Amino acid sequence: MPTPDATATEPALLNIDGAIATITLNRPAAFNAIDLSIAKKLEQFGADVERNDNIRVLVIEGAGRAFCAGGDLQTIGAAVEANDVNSVVGELLKHYHAFIATLRRMPKLVLASVHGSAAGAGLSLAFVADLCIAAEDARFTPAYAKIGVSPDGGGTVGLAASVGPRRALQVFLAEDSFSAAQAYDWGLVAKVVPAVELKAATREFALRLAQTAPAGLAATKALIHRAPTTPIQAQLDAERDAIIDCMQTDEFRVAVKKFTSKSK
Repeated sequence: MPTPDATATEPALLNIDGAIATITLNRPAAFNAIDLSIAKKLEQFGADVERNDNIRVLVIEGAGRAFCAGGDLQTIGAAVEANDVNSVVGELLKHYHAFIATLRRMPKLVLASVHGSAAGAGLSLAFVADLCIAAEDARFTPAYAKIGVSPDGGGTVGLAASVGPRRALQVFLAEDSFSAAQAYDWGLVAKVVPAVELKAATREFALRLAQTAPAGLAATKALIHRAPTTPIQAQLDAERDAIIDCMQTDEFRVAVKKFTSKSK
């Protein structure tokens, strides 16, 4: 008899291929809803990717018919019934938010590859990533307001930084759902492609991003994310320090030598 695939029962999977790592949310029967098992696995994988100096780009995708349906309401509903929300949701978010913090902190670019539904924490994950590519069939559903709660999973971080506070309030409080095309118009999605092309287009995009020298990629990400909350002079000082550091790398020396030799 064939041996069952051991990865089939894992709540998330990590694959590393050269400079590109891929985390796959792997609870397709639950539309990749976030429960404690997946939160712990994501925290572990985030730390693994952050430590690996060979990785330049991390892709996050979902198995099955959806990217991520948000927090696991079966788990949360049971906690509500047991009057144990503090403990259950607190433990879940301790691990999941550690993963989100790692995504923002790590000196690698994070690319969300979204198809099907991205709802609640799934929407937050899509937009807390540094960049997002989406299939034409992708649908983004804030969901939080419908059940009377506020956003989690970095939703107020990624969305507000991308579209500003007014649009973020509109998304979370006044939008039932919106399409990939609308997300593109708002600047939340970098590329929209046919669903059958998403896998290949994500790979092509990740490879393009991975061509950036590690020092330049890490410095650019850090500068961009700190800019909204940093005074102008401190930001300019950080830009000065970062570009000087980048100019002392072998990648910069090779690039400049190549450029100057062409111009002679």
